[in-house]
Amino acid sequence: MLEDRTTAGPLPVSWPAAYPTGYAVVDVETTGLARDDRIISAAVYRLDARGEVEDHWYTLVNPERDPGPVWLHGLTTDQLDSAPLFQEVVEEFGRRLEDRVLVAHNAVFDWQMIAREYARAERTPPVRQRLCTIALSKALALPLPNHKLESLAAHFGVVQQRAHHALDDARVLAETFRPSLRSAAEGGVRLPLQECRPLTEWSDRPTPRIGQQAGGSGGGPAGYGSYRPGTWRPSRKRPACPYPNPGRYEDGGRLKQGMRVAFSGDTSVEREMLEDRAIEAGLHVATSLSRLTSLLVTNDPDSGTSKVIKARQYGTPVVDEAAFGQLLLDVEPSSEQ
Repeated sequence: MLEDRTTAGPLPVSWPAAYPTGYAVVDVETTGLARDDRIISAAVYRLDARGEVEDHWYTLVNPERDPGPVWLHGLTTDQLDSAPLFQEVVEEFGRRLEDRVLVAHNAVFDWQMIAREYARAERTPPVRQRLCTIALSKALALPLPNHKLESLAAHFGVVQQRAHHALDDARVLAETFRPSLRSAAEGGVRLPLQECRPLTEWSDRPTPRIGQQAGGSGGGPAGYGSYRPGTWRPSRKRPACPYPNPGRYEDGGRLKQGMRVAFSGDTSVEREMLEDRAIEAGLHVATSLSRLTSLLVTNDPDSGTSKVIKARQYGTPVVDEAAFGQLLLDVEPSSEQ
């Protein structure tokens, strides 16, 4: 584990009273992207109300299973075998998050991974709101070629030293968040805060320990996403979409806030994550398909599911998951803000 303190710099003259009083800039590296993957390292930069760094902390975490894509994060079984379990760092981690807004790049992913680890530890995470730096960069209309962290870093002149290392990614994010926060404050921009909803878990299957290869029928490489998942029950209630439905999506056009989006079939990114990303973009996630549905997202348009059949009957546009992900990067604001 690592901790350090930094001296605060000059502060703006005024500040919106409604802004949060503190932030926890977080990055986690994981064994994969699925709902049963585990955290293998975590970093937290604590910032004050105006984005100045107070301290930072980093730890490895023993995921009690194979480390996943070592080629990406660089953490091997040998390195993680002697690392503390999440249960052993949960209290310190909690102190870093407590009474702060969790800030992350694609915050839905980091939050859900953290929430699941807390659920496994039978604890409740001490954070109630999160802020996604992708959503903030959109709110600020930053001229970015895409919404990757490296593009955000380049825009603010921040040098990234070790991509996919939790500590360095969190540092880069903290250094880009500070000027973003100040720009938002100076422009009176409302921060795109989202609720953090805890998750609960139950499982009747043993979790493979680190170094063991799990059984099961996973389609990925051995030891990466090939173990048998448990069952998750999210504690969640979708907020009402604040925007009116502008109608159907037009092929080649942009999504617009208020559009009704339905999902059908399996997705490579977990369904809840896609739904949360859609909600954060200002879309209405529909559980069924009707004549009012703006778009159906499915990776198998020939599956013959009820939603696909209705989409054909109603003439509802259909796109796959990859295309939907690209559309989410540039959602048109509602004309009735």
